[in-house]
Amino acid sequence: MNTSSLLWYNSDADFDKLYPERIQRLSDRHWTPIDVARKAAAFLANAPGKRVLDIGSGVGKFCLIGAHFFPLVSFYGIEQREELYRHAVDAQVATHIKNAMFLHGNLTQTDLSSYDNFYFYNSFFENLDERDPIDNQFDYSISRYLYYSRYLFNALERRPAGTRLVFYHSLGDEVPSAYQLVDASDDMLLRMYIKR
Repeated sequence: MNTSSLLWYNSDADFDKLYPERIQRLSDRHWTPIDVARKAAAFLANAPGKRVLDIGSGVGKFCLIGAHFFPLVSFYGIEQREELYRHAVDAQVATHIKNAMFLHGNLTQTDLSSYDNFYFYNSFFENLDERDPIDNQFDYSISRYLYYSRYLFNALERRPAGTRLVFYHSLGDEVPSAYQLVDASDDMLLRMYIKR
């Protein structure tokens, strides 16, 4: 990696230059800020060799930042929108990050047992809030929100003790009671959990 590429990690505006202008305009509302990504990744990268999954990874910003700062941990992102998945792969190529991988698909067809820890920036909330959508590719509904939330809840419930979660801007509907809140930002938008 050359020195100029390190400038991407100086600010959100610098990092967002990896993406087309339309994608940059979505950043404030839809992509994880660098400072949040670093805190979340530090918590999830609790040992070398861990496999962290970003659920609804968008353009891959969390994974790429986590992978940059924690090179001994593998960061994976699952994203159902093909356009966003392709932007994530393009950004990975541009940043030369080797320990971040992206998958195009739906969470409900993903085996969570392949991963140790999980990051979630409320990917399902777009079903409840029609303001400023990423696109109009999907039909949004409360029933879809409930379906995905219940699916994730059940999948997380099956994970072993010691599993770590970071939720950002989430209502918390997806967190089983076995997960203990161990840290949070002052505004409670960023919450970190460990399964007992």
